[in-house]
Amino acid sequence: MKKIYSLLLITLISFSTYAQEEKTEKNDKAHYNTNKFKQLKEEFNTPNTYHTASGAPGKDYFQQKVDYKMNIILDDKNQKIFGEETITYHNNSTDVLEYLWVQLDQNVRATDSKTPDINAGGPGVMYKPLKFTQKFLGKGFDGGFKIQHVKDKKGNTMSYVINQTMMRLDLPKPLKAGKSTVFSIKWWYNIPEHTIDRARSGYEHFEKDGNNNYIIAQFFPRLAVYNNVEGWQNLQFWGRGEFALEFGTYDVKITTPADHILDATGKLLNRKEMLTKTEYKRFKKAMTSYDKPVIIVTQDEVIEKEKVFSDKTKTWSFHAENVRDFAFASSRKYIMDIMAVKIGNKTVIAESMYPKEGNPLWEEHSTRVVANTLESYSKQLFDYPYHKAISVHGKQQGMEYPMICWNYGRPREDGTYSERTKNGMIGVITHEVGHNWFPMIVNSDERQWSWMDEGLNSYTEIMAEQTYQEGFPSRGFPKNVTGYMSGDQDKLSPIMSQSNNIYSFGMNAYAKPAAGLYMLREVVLGHELFDKAFSTYAKRWKFKHPTPEDFFRTMEDATARDLDWFWRGWFYTTGNVDIGIKGVNKYVVTTKPTARVKKMAEAYGMKVEDFGPAMFLVNTDSDDYTSDMENVKNPMEDIKILKDYLNENYSASERESLKNTKYFYEIVFEKPGDIPMPIVVEYVYADGTKERKQYPAQIWRKNDAEVKKLFATDKEITKINIDPDMLTADVNTENNSWPKKVEETKLEQFKNKIKG
Repeated sequence: MKKIYSLLLITLISFSTYAQEEKTEKNDKAHYNTNKFKQLKEEFNTPNTYHTASGAPGKDYFQQKVDYKMNIILDDKNQKIFGEETITYHNNSTDVLEYLWVQLDQNVRATDSKTPDINAGGPGVMYKPLKFTQKFLGKGFDGGFKIQHVKDKKGNTMSYVINQTMMRLDLPKPLKAGKSTVFSIKWWYNIPEHTIDRARSGYEHFEKDGNNNYIIAQFFPRLAVYNNVEGWQNLQFWGRGEFALEFGTYDVKITTPADHILDATGKLLNRKEMLTKTEYKRFKKAMTSYDKPVIIVTQDEVIEKEKVFSDKTKTWSFHAENVRDFAFASSRKYIMDIMAVKIGNKTVIAESMYPKEGNPLWEEHSTRVVANTLESYSKQLFDYPYHKAISVHGKQQGMEYPMICWNYGRPREDGTYSERTKNGMIGVITHEVGHNWFPMIVNSDERQWSWMDEGLNSYTEIMAEQTYQEGFPSRGFPKNVTGYMSGDQDKLSPIMSQSNNIYSFGMNAYAKPAAGLYMLREVVLGHELFDKAFSTYAKRWKFKHPTPEDFFRTMEDATARDLDWFWRGWFYTTGNVDIGIKGVNKYVVTTKPTARVKKMAEAYGMKVEDFGPAMFLVNTDSDDYTSDMENVKNPMEDIKILKDYLNENYSASERESLKNTKYFYEIVFEKPGDIPMPIVVEYVYADGTKERKQYPAQIWRKNDAEVKKLFATDKEITKINIDPDMLTADVNTENNSWPKKVEETKLEQFKNKIKG
């Protein structure tokens, strides 16, 4: 049964919407607010004095501080790490702590690790002999921390319990607010060969010369984060969700074979003693070389060092302040090059360490990419605060730590490489160096929300890559996520999913958040608003622990734009974007009353004449349209009441400046997709010119399926395109054009047939 009466009554009140006479079925069922533009009150945590409603840290915000003093020995002959650390834990919270939680990430590879048991799946594609032996022949890798002792400041043994990758350290007496405690841990572990089990750190063995390349991280017991949001952030490390850590000061001494080259997080305090006179002289030269890298250790020198294995040792000494982690890389195979980068009013070291197997690719690009990343990110966010950034070559690696990162990108044995290998290396170095901002400084909880470091960094990476090489194939463009977003819903998870529960991790945690931010900048907010808000978030939360709400709220706070519809659709659901053109209606101008006007007059108990002289738009496909109406070519001249009005109210010069509107088009836009998005329209005219128009996403606020817009122009439209630059991640482009692509194809076929 037709139920249009209430709808008709409403539309009569607004003349502009009177034509909306659609057949609808009445829905008598009550429902919650399902509008895509409702506020995110139900999803967001309530703001408080720790995390404010504006997205900034509150007056009571606190975070703990942890200081480490470590002595580390790298056993190159047996591939082991031996370590002892003294930890000072500062309780800056208002809470009394009965115990501390310590992360033992190496335990993910312990013989009793549960990580292999939670991962389902059948046979792998292939197995190297060592991996096959470990997996199927009962000779598994003996990984994990071997804790030798945990002692308090006085040397007394402390009570602790190890639960897989977490250790609860029971304090002799509760640690009061504002107080600190000191304890020490001694340990060792077998270093995994990361090329076998894809560990985040470890070593690569080079069979030809017998050397190893060590990239060492997660090598010491580290304190978990304690805050006002979750208390102890002590989720188990299952191998994917990365690390939530506290800031502090590190004093670290690392003993290695005397012929190794090493660098790490923090300032190298005894560089002059660790390098040869020639190497140190080259280093001093590099500190004033802003245009190109200076090679500190040459490839020829490395080839000679590879032949002899020193039995002597030397100890490297580092100091780092206000960092959340520590990592180092060491090998006698390292070529090293350095260049200087001007960031603000200081000089920063851009550095690379790589074996000869990385050349010529690494010598050509690595340090230059580091320098470009430092400059680009500093411009976008805030000046890089540390004194150096290091890129280390690691096969199959891509992992970040403060001031140092591991990166893949290895040429073939003859030194040649593909464009894909080169771009992959440029991309991963940009990404991993960029992680110094997210999360090494803007310190989000990676174990919980991977997108807060991977996604934000992947967006910022795009800008840096395009600076380094215009047209670089960055992965975070909106067009690159459409295939993923239109996939099987059973294999999709919202961006706002805990790290270990994400399907398609690369797309969900990296590419989709990056694409969303790119759309915000290019389509929704514009460059000026977005750039200010994005940098505001970074500056507010540098050296602090932000939450997702802090990011969302800051972006709205700094732009005066309600973006809840965007966060909900893009981050909290698995919906996609699909906006199309359902149809186009052409109109002409007439002074003859239409059926629509007559209905309105009847509804108000009036006569058409009571409205007085007026002009009406008539659909050329409607019953109101008559052949004499098409004679109106120029309403400004052909419609007397308009001509009289203009002559009476505008001067000749003013009339000359008025738009000479001749054509009227009603475009019916449809939205089969779930997520609202601005409608970006390109109108193509008969004379070949084009015009862009953008309708805000809020156009869908009252009708989530279909909206109409009237477009008036002085030129005939021959084609209409939606999202012509592919900036809205539209998953279906078949409905993005008028006339439809299929119609155009048939027309071309018909024309070709006639020509034939």
